[in-house]
Amino acid sequence: MTDQDRAGGTGPEQGNAQPLANGADTSPAAGLISQYVKDLSFENPNAPAIYQATAAPGIDVQFNIATNRVGDEVHEAVLKIEVRAESEGTVAFIVDLTYAGLFGFRNIPEDQIAPFMLAEAPRLLFPFARRVLADCVRDGGFPPLLLEPIDFGQLYIQQAEAQAQGASGTAGQA
Repeated sequence: MTDQDRAGGTGPEQGNAQPLANGADTSPAAGLISQYVKDLSFENPNAPAIYQATAAPGIDVQFNIATNRVGDEVHEAVLKIEVRAESEGTVAFIVDLTYAGLFGFRNIPEDQIAPFMLAEAPRLLFPFARRVLADCVRDGGFPPLLLEPIDFGQLYIQQAEAQAQGASGTAGQA
């Protein structure tokens, strides 16, 4: 029996990492440190005439996710949302939103950070970016644009599978 077991601690067989004797915590942890609007642009180039349009505007929404390492244990996830609305061939509004978050990692294997940053981080940021976008469109004089939820985890899996197929297809052609 080890000193740690006698002290009432749980051993590695339970999967719980314990602080080392020097006080260092070896348990894995990931968390959101901060989130913020990095860039926001709203254009309403045809106001006030666009408010007279009778047809509902067609809406085109584009997403992009990027990540940056900003410190040893800190990464930034950036969710870029571009929206273009047109009614009867006339631009109703254009919104460009770059919404970001800082995430801290401790004792996480390097190969596990990218999946978190490309799937889980955008999932955590999206509801807040969605609200900023809806408020911006509403403040521009249009009904709020409420984007449907996005399964970023599934998108990450699809992209990883496509990259794996592309890599195996080119390796066989060499």
